[in-house]
Amino acid sequence: MVARAVFIDRDGVINENTMRDGRPVAPTRLQDFRFLPGVGPALQRLKVAGFKLVVVTNQPDIATGRTPRHIVEAMNEQIRQRLPVDDIRVCAHVDGDNCDCRKPKPGMLHAAAAEHGIDLGASYMIGDRAVDIGAGRAAGCMTILVDCGQSRALAAAESDMVAASLPEAAAMILRREGREGTMTAPSTENLKIKVFADGADLDSIRALAAKPNVQGFTTNPTLMRAAGINDYKAFALDVLNIIGDRPVSFEVFADDFATMEAQAREIASWGDNVYVKIPVTNTRGDFAGPLIATLSHAGVKLNVTAIMTLEQVKRVGEALSEKVPAVVSVFAGRIADTGRDPVPHMSEALKILQSRPKAELLWASPRELLNIFQADEIGCHIITVTPDVLKKLAVVGKDLDVYSRETVSMFHKDAVAAGYSIELAESLVSA
Repeated sequence: MVARAVFIDRDGVINENTMRDGRPVAPTRLQDFRFLPGVGPALQRLKVAGFKLVVVTNQPDIATGRTPRHIVEAMNEQIRQRLPVDDIRVCAHVDGDNCDCRKPKPGMLHAAAAEHGIDLGASYMIGDRAVDIGAGRAAGCMTILVDCGQSRALAAAESDMVAASLPEAAAMILRREGREGTMTAPSTENLKIKVFADGADLDSIRALAAKPNVQGFTTNPTLMRAAGINDYKAFALDVLNIIGDRPVSFEVFADDFATMEAQAREIASWGDNVYVKIPVTNTRGDFAGPLIATLSHAGVKLNVTAIMTLEQVKRVGEALSEKVPAVVSVFAGRIADTGRDPVPHMSEALKILQSRPKAELLWASPRELLNIFQADEIGCHIITVTPDVLKKLAVVGKDLDVYSRETVSMFHKDAVAAGYSIELAESLVSA
């Protein structure tokens, strides 16, 4: 069966460029590799519409030695992990090399078409430079220029369409294909984020431990008290016996840092998979940075919790060891409770933590199932989810017409069961 594809340039289209000598260029360091807003949902919509998604990128910095090949490959691996792409094609040559893959030559598009059975004449090329448009035209594709204000003359002369971003380009394709009005159904199949169950009820933990999509556990003194837990260590050892080697976080409860440290070292001794939750401050607002640094550099796996601000994220990141795994828990749900959008906040937190490759960002206190997909889209590593939200995974992607009818049936059934009645005027009944 012949397939259709959307070919996509990488730098400046999928991820941010960096500036060199006053002009935008590909990032040369992994910590500078950042996805542009809305890229994930846009590509998912194209995927649902039936397109193969193929990234085609010139990377001459490999040949010049400016960017080692393993760094380029690590960047591409982030794309594979976070975006629903089918293939990534790289040309590492420079101008003057005798190759047929360096854009504006269409070699990468032709090779992908041969491997994936793609009809190039029914496909699209999205890029931000003349070489991208040239490669698309040479391959016979419809072309869309992502114009950041640099290429108006080229856009008018060469590209078939002009967009301000990849999401806008995707919307143009879907409109042209008559698919702009469809609401894509989400799926849990492509989720990269790790889902951790949050709670303290042993029966619930036991049930969730049987679910393969639950990859870890967290709890806290408030949840434990609500569950009637009296013996902290006995409860923790019960949990460890239930969950096996999956990661779990137990929290210190002292308010002075010396006692916190003693509790943390004791808790850490309970298992190799135990992360010790340390609050970002004590009740007086004193920053726990020195304690975090002491424990982290001593090899204790930490989950620094109750974080709200980006300044706290920065200071925690600076305190953590680069060599020891850690979790940085930002309470996105509580941030949303204050009327602030947590998505850009969490995106910025990810950028701050890029210098700490062993640190994972955790989206804490989610309020609804949608938060899982929001956290996954921005590249958040972990989200804690309560059992009531986890139950809603059963309706992810549900047909909305069916859901609508089921909702009407529920209202009707409850009204009948309650015995509600309204006396109607005879004139209304006859009408």
